[in-house]
This record gives sequence, structure tokens and C-alpha cells, in this order.
Amino acid sequence: MKKITFKTVTVLVITLAVVVGLAFMLRGLNQKVTRESFPLKYDEIVEAASQKYGVDKALIFAVIKTESNFDPNAKSSAGAIGLMQIMDNTFEWMQAYYKDDAYTLEDLYDPAVNIDYGTEVLSVLIKKYDGCEDTAVAAYNGGTGNVDEWLKDPQYSDDGKTLKYVPFSETENYRKKVARNKSIYTQLYFS
Repeated sequence: MKKITFKTVTVLVITLAVVVGLAFMLRGLNQKVTRESFPLKYDEIVEAASQKYGVDKALIFAVIKTESNFDPNAKSSAGAIGLMQIMDNTFEWMQAYYKDDAYTLEDLYDPAVNIDYGTEVLSVLIKKYDGCEDTAVAAYNGGTGNVDEWLKDPQYSDDGKTLKYVPFSETENYRKKVARNKSIYTQLYFS
């Protein structure tokens, strides 16, 4: 059996210190990149909407991240507008049944207006689907008519309240992205 020399122990200790130091540095760098990738832009507006409508802040941030990646001027090829990508028919429905203000479609480029409308839509959908955020998120993307049909079909729902699978790949991917983004926001900022 060989003797362990002071020099060997010193080299091992220094190597271990370097490895541990690098691990901590990389962890900090990873968290910085993640926080930069998942910002809290419009935090005051999101906080106000969260309080007003009772919707989890992490969910609001997740929808904004998924829909527009925080670009208030975003406009989809389908015509969805702003941070939370609100369609004109959704805007008109909200104004007819839930809002008393005189905003125009162009006002949806204003982050405060867009986040207020988008969060209220989420709130309405969460209530409609008995608190099931995942089902509400599917409806936010795929429409309530489609979700209502999927909930009736045992191929897509076992209990008529939650979706085990969504037949529209865009909506299926969307709800997974929102769930992932919500989880990241929760872990980074709200846990």
C-alpha cells in the first residue's frame, strides 16, 4: 500500500476546490441566464391583474412568455395582438359581456390593457372549467367550443373536467409550454 503524501493531498484538495468553484459558478450563470430568459417584465401590471382577477402570477407570466415572449407589439398571422395575443373576436366578446370601457382593438398593444384583458379571459376560463388551469389554458388557445367537445369524449377526457390528450397538436404543445413556463416562473420567483 502506497503512502499518501502531503503533496498528493494538496493536489486533491486544490482540484476539489476548483471543481466545486466551477460548479457554483456554472449554477449561478445558469440561474442568471434563466432569469434573463424568464423575466418579470410588466411585474406591476401583472400583480394588479393577478389581484383583480384571482389568477396566479406565474400563470400570467407563463402565458405572456409563451404567447409573445414579452413583445407588446406582437401580432400573429391569425391576427392575435399584444403580449397575451388576444384575438379580435375575444376582445369583442370581452367588451360585450365583461367590460364597460371604450378601448379599441389597437389599445391591445398597450401592455396594461392587454394584460388586463388576457388575465380576465383566463379568469373566466378557469371559473368555467371549475378551477382546472390546464383545461382553461387549452381553451385559451384552442377555443371553448373545441375544449367542451373534447371533455365529452372519453378518448380525450376520463372525467369530463380534465384533458388527458388534446387532438390539436398546436393546442397540445401550447398547454405543455405554458405548464413548463409556469413551473419555471414558480421555481425562480414564487416558491
